[in-house]
Amino acid sequence: MIEPIEIGQRVVGRYRLPDGRATDALGMLLSANATHLVVDGKRGVETIAVADVIAAKRVPPPPAR
Repeated sequence: MIEPIEIGQRVVGRYRLPDGRATDALGMLLSANATHLVVDGKRGVETIAVADVIAAKRVPPPPAR
């Protein structure tokens, strides 16, 4: 399931890697268009092909330290 998500929201997206495994991207959605999503997370900025996205949703801010 892919929810409507706005730029600037914190998101988690599961997507398929070239070898068939799946992984997650967790962070701020920087941009999105018909072909790619750009997420800024702990692993840096990730560009993900929309065709590879399995699921995505908004998530709450991280807990306070």
